[in-house]
Amino acid sequence: MAKDTPKDQKKEHAPKEHKEHASKEQQKAKNKEASQKFHATEAPKGAVAPMPKGYLPRMRELYANTVRPALMKDFNLSSPMAAPKITKIVINIGVSEAKENIQALDLAKEDLTMITGQAPQLRRAKKSISNFKLREGMPIAVRVTLRGIRMYEFFDRFVSVSVPRIRDFQGVDPKYFDGRGNLNMGLKEHHIFPEVNMEKSPKARGMNITFVTTAGDDAKGQALLQYMGMPFKKPEVKKPNVKP
Repeated sequence: MAKDTPKDQKKEHAPKEHKEHASKEQQKAKNKEASQKFHATEAPKGAVAPMPKGYLPRMRELYANTVRPALMKDFNLSSPMAAPKITKIVINIGVSEAKENIQALDLAKEDLTMITGQAPQLRRAKKSISNFKLREGMPIAVRVTLRGIRMYEFFDRFVSVSVPRIRDFQGVDPKYFDGRGNLNMGLKEHHIFPEVNMEKSPKARGMNITFVTTAGDDAKGQALLQYMGMPFKKPEVKKPNVKP
């Protein structure tokens, strides 16, 4: 029998190599599609997941379509840029027991991350106070500053879901304004936020929320927040003394 020449052997191996190359390309394409599906459905590791492209919060649409025209009409503003708006929301949780138990600070950090969707910043003592057993540089609080989309999303959840869960709530007192249109609120319990896990964080913690605006005075700041859904306390109407 005649032996196969090297040319015949190359012809036999050529289809096999072509099939192997094609199968490798198909496998790469499948892996690429799988990775794209994974990134599209799964949130990345970490505290914060990115917002989808083209996403517009409900409160931002409300401000642009309803609130800003109403403010321009009420205060006789000629330019939309002169209308007051919210620039940022600052949320702070003080953890006094962190001096003795550092794990309490970790729990507060985890709770604030779940509430805001953003990793909080660790705040340290600026001076030493011996009566409170406090030393300079000791971690005592966590803070988050929200801007843009996350700010509007937090405001929407706070007004729609969290505020109605405040115990014996009768409205936000207008006295909480600082004179420049910024609202400072103090909450006794952070359990009003549904994102908090009661089993992991059974102890109620107080928190301070600051709504920073460009209003410049309290009247414009209150009108802005009221149009956006913040429930303010109604002024008491004094009843006239009627003699029988």
